[in-house]
Amino acid sequence: MRKNLSIATISLLLVLASTKAQQVFDVKSYGAQRNADITQAMTKAWKAACVVAGSKVVISAGVYKLGLVTLLGPCKGAIEFNLQGTLQAPSDVASFNGKDSWVVFESIDGLTVSGGGVFDGKGQQAWKKNECKKDKNCNVLPINIRFNYVTNSKVQDITSKDSKFFHINVLECKKLQFQHVTITAPADSPNTDGIHMGHSSQITITNPDIGTGDDCISIGDGTQDITVNQVTCGRGHGISIGSLGKYQNEEPVSGIRVTGATLSNTDNGVRIKTWPASPSGVASDIHFEDVVMNNVANPIIIDQNYCPNNQCSNQSPSKVKISNVSFKKIRGTSSTKEAMNLICSKSVPCQQVVLSDIDLAYKGASTSRHARGMTHGLGVRGLVEKHGKLPVCIAPEFCAFVGEHAAKFASQIGVQVHTNLSTMNAYSWKNVGSGEEEAIIQNVAVH
Repeated sequence: MRKNLSIATISLLLVLASTKAQQVFDVKSYGAQRNADITQAMTKAWKAACVVAGSKVVISAGVYKLGLVTLLGPCKGAIEFNLQGTLQAPSDVASFNGKDSWVVFESIDGLTVSGGGVFDGKGQQAWKKNECKKDKNCNVLPINIRFNYVTNSKVQDITSKDSKFFHINVLECKKLQFQHVTITAPADSPNTDGIHMGHSSQITITNPDIGTGDDCISIGDGTQDITVNQVTCGRGHGISIGSLGKYQNEEPVSGIRVTGATLSNTDNGVRIKTWPASPSGVASDIHFEDVVMNNVANPIIIDQNYCPNNQCSNQSPSKVKISNVSFKKIRGTSSTKEAMNLICSKSVPCQQVVLSDIDLAYKGASTSRHARGMTHGLGVRGLVEKHGKLPVCIAPEFCAFVGEHAAKFASQIGVQVHTNLSTMNAYSWKNVGSGEEEAIIQNVAVH
């Protein structure tokens, strides 16, 4: 009997402990009402929850209006932000008083954002005021969700809709997971990147569904150890490393792995982009593998002359060093005849770049600005046309023909080409005659 009583007591204590660990702070208890502004109620609920270990802030089903909020830590323990309803941002940019954020989570360890709800940025009016096409130093419009200095945390089963600028921005975060996140905005909405990361490490993004007017995922400087799995990217500019080299003292980018992605009807596929006339920088250990392209323009790109809207007055070479990059098992359809553009800097040419098991079929009219291509820097150019034997030219003094079977050749750069490569441009590669470094292109078929 005494033994049974002890077991029952322990069980009760465990239940009580579990209940305490999930203490709920419903914004309605702090005055929130549907279809009304809940900014004050949200702030009060967060502050109350933050001082309780293992708490949960709940926004139940319904539509709520929310002004700019910063949900600040550190908190006493793990905390969950459970959004079941829809939060709507102010439509008028003037309501933000020049601020560049809407909802900010900052200095929190052990945060969970969940609930299946929607962050609706109401960006339609703001997009008309976006001047970034005219001015590369344009003012940043409000970002839907910012994660600043957040660690050991998870974001799952939420939607970001119609942000005025980037949807989700990750800054100075570590060990942050995104799972089953949906991000949506029209194809013509400017600068509405899905998830942008900078100065962060150990970020994992799994099974997101992203369709916007800009990059689905973009990775800025100072970002390391990033894993992107099973992303669905439809509309927008694809998946980008960069742009890099726009500012002084940018930190290296390394350890980026994108696997199992599906891109549909995007303006670009997977790419690395750096600005011309850039300060020195480093981008290395970057790998794209098992990627499906569905009617994607420019499926594979390294562009070290990235200059959107012709805003670059200085066209000197980029000084961002790109190395140890691979594009493997990439298949599907390209909407441009030129499936691969490898435009490297003549100042710091690309090193250790591998293209392997590429199988892309061309569909549609080509609109690529590099359809004819030029040779720059150290003069490595690969141009293969589909007729008889495939001519492959590498620098003016070296030209080889590849027949039915792939062959490895060239004194400057190791290249393997499978038959039926339609068009590929590769500029400014490192002279690798010593054999210490080489770029390899193998099993590549563009029909």
